[in-house]
Amino acid sequence: MIKFLYVALGGAVGAVSRYAISLLPLKSEFPFLTFITNILGAFLIGLIVGISEKHSFPDNWILFLKTGVCGGFTTFSTFSLESYQLLENKSYLTGNIYMLLSVICCLTGVWLGRKSVLLSGGD
Repeated sequence: MIKFLYVALGGAVGAVSRYAISLLPLKSEFPFLTFITNILGAFLIGLIVGISEKHSFPDNWILFLKTGVCGGFTTFSTFSLESYQLLENKSYLTGNIYMLLSVICCLTGVWLGRKSVLLSGGD
């Protein structure tokens, strides 16, 4: 039961952080705030995985950070809806650029987050 508490608390932190980003005054046809949130979330999950591979992290902290915070923070469902809406509104170029860049940049974010820890030495 304690594991659920760690996930729930982390999810709250992630969700509130995502909401805070959504309040930034940036309006455009391209959903930049979701795009940035997904890249940050990808980097963060890569960082957490990298740290947990180098150092022994308690399982509850991994649940809190990776499942809770990252799960509550990243916005793949929102990304999917926005992509669908762009295509539905016949914004094919913007929609396809958004989807392609999101996948490439988020995969790069995971890689950079993980590598930044692995390359940093013993810390």
